Amino acid sequence: MRRIALKAALVLPLSLAVLAGGVELAGAQSAKGASGLPLPRFVSLKSKRVNLRVGPSTDYATSWMYTKAGLPVEIIQEYDNWRRIRDADGTEGWVNHALLSGERTAIAAPWMRGKGEAVYVNMRRDPLPSSSVIAKLEPGVVFRVKECTGDWCHVDAGGTEGWVAQSEVWGAYPGEAFK
Repeated sequence: MRRIALKAALVLPLSLAVLAGGVELAGAQSAKGASGLPLPRFVSLKSKRVNLRVGPSTDYATSWMYTKAGLPVEIIQEYDNWRRIRDADGTEGWVNHALLSGERTAIAAPWMRGKGEAVYVNMRRDPLPSSSVIAKLEPGVVFRVKECTGDWCHVDAGGTEGWVAQSEVWGAYPGEAFK
């Protein structure tokens, strides 16, 4: 129960910031970190094994270990060579910046996991709701993001390229556009 309350406490301020900021990338990214890059921002895990620590140093205990390279995470704070990250489940901790990549990846609707066997995220041929469905992605599938328009993301999932509604991915902010 505590974890659900914590997630709600984290999502609400970000949602309010996006609504107040005009729903363009800048709305959620008004601050800059020590690196000079915007905060928060999405990146991905570079390494297959990444320790999530309770503080910004190897002197701090490891609270979790990620075992999947390419997993999207959100950088929410910077300290020296350390980045405080949040994953799609809301888990937070510190990772050395050398273990992170600027390559954009995303997760198909992680909030829909476990909602049934017939629940999918549609990948379409073109960035239109009426475009033909070329693949059905299970919630939780990780894929590479090539670009986002603010409404749609051009993605590559296991060699299949297409467009996914930006509202159905975790790894791009609402209204964020990039190439």
